[in-house]
Amino acid sequence: MKDEILTYWEMCGRQGMALQRGMYFKNAPSHGVILMSRRRNAPYADEMSEDESILIYEGHDVRRNSETPDPKVIDQPFFETNDKPSQNGLFAGAVKNFKGNGADAAIFRTYEKMRPGVWTDRGLYRLVDFSYQQDGPRKVFKFWMESAGFDSTSAQESSEINMVVSRQIPSWVKQLVYKRDKGKCVICDAVDQLHFDHEFPFSKGGTSVLPENVRILCARHNLEKAAKIE
Repeated sequence: MKDEILTYWEMCGRQGMALQRGMYFKNAPSHGVILMSRRRNAPYADEMSEDESILIYEGHDVRRNSETPDPKVIDQPFFETNDKPSQNGLFAGAVKNFKGNGADAAIFRTYEKMRPGVWTDRGLYRLVDFSYQQDGPRKVFKFWMESAGFDSTSAQESSEINMVVSRQIPSWVKQLVYKRDKGKCVICDAVDQLHFDHEFPFSKGGTSVLPENVRILCARHNLEKAAKIE
């Protein structure tokens, strides 16, 4: 919901995945996701008009590795190293399809970083134009986006969210919880017969998509707890 304040994990839970990069393209009727920031020292120069109707979103750099220790001196890429379109390329292709072929504009759920671990939902934006322009020693993408004028999810996006909001704990949540709990029961430190447990039971409304509501218990403590709130 627009202007809602969310923790990072609430935001991931809302989208049903660990958001580890800033650009996630999806074809219509689904909505993609973008993460933006206008904070000092933000990695990209994102801009928003005063009335928040226009967002100018900067494309993303090549990945840092031993061969590219400073991505900020390299042109932002159209393609990945495997010759598949990068997220930049997918966004640019959607604009070309919109302007040249009359396709529907791609729509993105937009989250803005307020401070570490805290985000706000800026609502839905339509991708309508882009440029690939010189910025110092390199070229960068600038994606022009307009407020979609509505904030409901598409039928496809709603269906995807409903599939996620189920008793099944997503694999990315399990991975994070296993690492956080160090692979042992949080009550007795047992390392065998372990189970992932909803701290606030699913049967009473607890969620499966927030790591804060999932923990590791051994079989004994999992059975003792059953569906009771401790």
